[in-house]
Amino acid sequence: MSSLSKPKTIVLLTFLVLVWGLSWPIYKLALPYTPPLLFAGMRTLLGGLLLAAVLLPQRAKIRWRANWRIYVTSGFFNVLVFYGLQTVGLQYMPAGLFSVLVYLQPVLVGLLAWLWLGEAMTVRKVIGLLLGFAGVGVVSAGGFHGHVAAVGIVFALLTAAGWSVGTVYVKRVSGRVDPYWLVALQCILGGAVLTGAGAWTESWSAITWNAPYVAGLLFGIVLGISASWIVYFTLVRAGDASKVASFTFLVPLLSVFSGTLFLQEPFTLYLVFGLVLIAVSIYLVNKAPAGTASIRQPDLRSSAARHG
Repeated sequence: MSSLSKPKTIVLLTFLVLVWGLSWPIYKLALPYTPPLLFAGMRTLLGGLLLAAVLLPQRAKIRWRANWRIYVTSGFFNVLVFYGLQTVGLQYMPAGLFSVLVYLQPVLVGLLAWLWLGEAMTVRKVIGLLLGFAGVGVVSAGGFHGHVAAVGIVFALLTAAGWSVGTVYVKRVSGRVDPYWLVALQCILGGAVLTGAGAWTESWSAITWNAPYVAGLLFGIVLGISASWIVYFTLVRAGDASKVASFTFLVPLLSVFSGTLFLQEPFTLYLVFGLVLIAVSIYLVNKAPAGTASIRQPDLRSSAARHG
C-alpha cells in the first residue's frame, strides 16, 4: 500500500479485522435488549458525534459548502444502506446466509475498483476473490437453516452493493475531503436518519439499560464505528481498494470463531476449511506476480476524468 509502511499496514489491518470480527458476537449479546434500528442508529450517530467533538478544533477542514454532496453520498451508502438494510434484512433470513451474501462485497469492490478506479485486475486476483467468497460461505455454512425469504436475499445483496459502492466512492474522492471529517459526518448524517427511522417504527421503552446493552453500545460508538471506519478508509486511501477488501473475508471467520469461543456456538470442520480458502484468497489477491495474465480494463478513464 503506497503511503503506509508494511508494519503500520499490518497493525491497522489486524485492528480492523479484530474489531469488526468481535463486533458480531458483542452486538449479538446486546440485541435482545434493544430494538435493532435504534441500536444501529444510536451507535452510528453517537460514534460520529464523538469523533466530531474530537475534531472540533479542525472544523475549518469540513468545507461543507464544497463537500456536502460527498458527505451525504458516503453517509447514504456506507451507513444508511449498509447498516439499515443489514438490520432489516436479518429479520428475513438466517444470519449465516445473510453474512455470506454481504461478504460478496470484496468481490464487488474488486470489480468496481477495476472499472471505476483503473486498479489492476488479474486472473489470479479474480480467482482469489472468488475463493475468499467461497471461504466465507464455508465458514458460515452452519447458519444455512431456517426460513429464507426472497426479500431477505434482496436486502443482503443490496447491503453488499451499497458497501461496495461506498468503499470505491470514498477511494475516488479521497483527495477532496478530510478523511476524519468524512467518517464523522457520514456517521452523523446516516446515523441521524437511522435513529429517526427507529424512533418512528420502534419504542425507546423497549431498551433495557443493562450491562450487555451498554457494553455493546459503547463498543460500537468508540471502536465499531469511529475507530474502525477511520482505519478502513485510511487503508483504502493508501492502497488498492480490492486488496484491502480481500482482508475483510477474515471478519466472518473471526466472528464465527469468537462465537464458538465465547458464546458456546459449535466448532466444525467448516471453520478450518473456510480458513484455508480465505488464507489462499488473501495470498492470491495481494501477491499476484507481475507475469500474471491481466484482464483488460474497459477504457473508462478519460470519461471518468471528464466527470470526476
